[in-house]
Formats: sequence, C-alpha cells, structure tokens
Amino acid sequence: MGSDWTAGAALGFACRDTGLPPGAGNAQAELVIAPRLLAGISDRPMSYQEHLRLHGTMPNRAGAAGGPRSWLLGEITQAGLRGRGGGGFALAAKLDAVRRARRPAVVVVNGCEGEPMSFKDRVLLQSLPHLVIDGALCCALVLEAGDVVIAIEASSLEAHRSVERALEQRANGPSLPAPLPRLATVPPGYVAGHEASIVSFLNGRQARPFAAPPRVSERGVDRRPTLVANAETLAYVALIARYGAGWYHQVGYENDPGTALVTVTGGVRHPGVYEIEYGQLLSSLLDDAGGLVTPGRAVLLGGYSGSWVEIGSALRLRLAPGLLRQMNASLGPGVVVVLPQNACPVAETSRVATWMAEQSAGQCGPCTNGLASISSALADLREGIATRRTMPDILRWAKLVTGRGACVHPDGAARFVVSALRVFADEFEDHARLGPCEACARQPVLLTPGSRLGTG
Repeated sequence: MGSDWTAGAALGFACRDTGLPPGAGNAQAELVIAPRLLAGISDRPMSYQEHLRLHGTMPNRAGAAGGPRSWLLGEITQAGLRGRGGGGFALAAKLDAVRRARRPAVVVVNGCEGEPMSFKDRVLLQSLPHLVIDGALCCALVLEAGDVVIAIEASSLEAHRSVERALEQRANGPSLPAPLPRLATVPPGYVAGHEASIVSFLNGRQARPFAAPPRVSERGVDRRPTLVANAETLAYVALIARYGAGWYHQVGYENDPGTALVTVTGGVRHPGVYEIEYGQLLSSLLDDAGGLVTPGRAVLLGGYSGSWVEIGSALRLRLAPGLLRQMNASLGPGVVVVLPQNACPVAETSRVATWMAEQSAGQCGPCTNGLASISSALADLREGIATRRTMPDILRWAKLVTGRGACVHPDGAARFVVSALRVFADEFEDHARLGPCEACARQPVLLTPGSRLGTG
C-alpha cells in the first residue's frame, strides 16, 4: 500500500453538513444530511473525551426487555446493517451464527485494507478509533465474547499508533462491560485481509484463506466461534447502539438505508474518502470531489474485484447496493476510480491483473495457474504479440476460475478483467494489432503497493 493518508488532506463530505447534530437526518432532500460516520473528524485522532462529548456515553439499556444484549441485537437486526468490507452480508445473521455455536466467542475487527484503492477503514482507525472500538465492544457484549482483537495491516503505521493511543486512553476510563481489545499486526497482502486469512494468522499460521467448512463463525480464533467485521461496519454499530434502528433508516434509498464511506480516486480534482447517502447519484459524488480533471473514459466500481462501467452510463448510476446489483456492479469495499480519457486502459488492466496473480496464496489451481495464464495473455495483448485465440482464451479461463478457488480472490480478478475486455474492447483490439500506445507510459492511475496515486 502507499503511505498513510492524513485525515485533513484525504477527506470530503458528499453528505454536506447542515449543522445538525450527528443523530439528525433528512430523508427527503438528497445530500442534505449531516455526516454520520465522519462526524467531528479532523486532521488528528479524536480523543476519548472528545468522542464522548460528541456522541455521549453508550446507553445502558439495563431495563430493556430481554436485557441490553437482546435489545442491541434487535436494533442491529431492525436496521438491516450489512457489512461494508465488500461481501455485504447482514451483520445480524453473522452475529446469530456465532451465537448458535453456544461457546465462548471472539470478535475480530478487520482493519486490513488489502484493496489498494481503498482508504476508508484506515481513515476511520486513524482519525475516529473510538467509534470502531465502541462497535467492537457492542458486538462483544451481544456475543458475551471474552476476547476482542483489532487486526491492522503492518503498513498502516498511523492507524496502528492511533488505535494504540485510543486503547491507552480507555484503560482507566468508562467503557462497556466487555474486554478491552488487543492489537494484532497482520502482514500486508491482498488476500491477507480475507476473514479466514486473519483467523489463520491469529492462530499462528500464515495469513492465507482456507476453504470452509468449518466457517469462522463455528471455529475461528483458538477454535472458538468468531465474528469478523470490518472497521466501517463496526463504526456504524456504535452509532446504531446510540441512536437506534429508526435513526439509521432516516436516510438512504428504498431497501438500502444509511450512508457509506467511499474512496474516490483517479481523474478527480480532490481524491479522498467521502461519506455518501445510499442512492446518491455518482455524478454528484464526483462533483463533490471537485469534478473531473480531464474527460473520463470509464469508472471502476468496487476496486480490483469490481467492474468497469463506461463513463456515460456511470454518471447516471445511483450508488445503492440493490440498484448496482441489477447492473452486475457493486461498490465492494467502497471504491470509485475515474479512468481519464488520456490513460491507457489496456496497460492499467494488464498491470493490475499481473499484481492480482502475484497475490495468490498459492494453494489452489484457479489462483496459481488460472490467474497467471490470464495475466500473461493480457501482457501479450498489450505488447501486440497476441494470437486470434488470446481474447477467447482469457474469457474461457476467467469463466473456469470463477467459483472454484479456496476463496473469492480468483472470482474478483476474473470479474475485473472480463469487464475491462467488454468496456475497452476497441483499445484491446488496437493493442493486439499495433502494440503499446503512447499512453502506456503514463503515470498509472490504478494503484498497487509501491506505486504513486495518479490523477490523470
């Protein structure tokens, strides 16, 4: 990954601040809502006292029917909160799966942002660590978990330091009746952020995914039932615990309530992490990011496991999970990348496909052989040494690797490549005949660890 983003330089608000308190919202007027997840954020980490002044202490709910655990699970269920790490699974269902195991549980905060184009969880952990910690402790309360772990990728130094300071601030202060979390530093890598990889690492093995069963909800850390949830999901749990499911539904779009964090990069004037209301037009999000630096060619939604959408169609999209699914698209881990007209989509796709192949855990054929074959064929297309079988072979291999890996890594890589071949068909055909173009040598727009973020 690249260097840590500072909150002041990397943040914007697609949900424009109206001066309302964090618990307020307006479902009638698009974008006229107060920031929720990013409320109170600044260019330095929010202290515990500042956090309590902004959001207040956690409600006790001791008198709630069924007790505080039952009340909190009910609110999460009624809210319909879904995970924000890419899979979009209902958090209440994950909690229920762990509860059904009826053994001492573990809660793991997934702060390992392996997706190179996503910075939202890192920003939360750097700037608003107490919101994430509160959410993790809430889930520990629901599950009666005896252990809470915050897993952060080794390269996220500022996030690690911020969470460490936050835990020190809490050591002598008021907190939930749950164990204070401990920190774990996970090696970098795309598949290292998979929940099974994190559990494997916490169990003393390599950070590599394993095939289920058993699921981590049944046998995870130390063979105990384990809930793994990403930082943004848990930050929202902390807000729902304070303001309730009704508040959560005050904004959003039809069956997709709430707001979400999105990392906007590529050919925009102000790349950064933005809070959007579900259902917001992509065109208005790009306006909030300062507009396009140069004319756009396409938009990548969902990062390197996502898909490309031609710019004209993309600008008409509403960013709601249900609507995007109808177009075989997704925000995934909250990524929007604008590819400028003057960038080479063939070079960008080939370079990312090579990197994705290199990220293989090396434990199953679809990754080890399939992704390597796809990336090699894409390189041939880029260099103009492809045969008439190259394009059909890539599409055939992409179909073969999908659904057959130990994890979903090959599925995502195949989705990214197939959508590129569809949206940039003319450019791929030109490269197959003529070889590299002038734009191939431009600064990359799509980031891989060690590269610099391009803006076109």
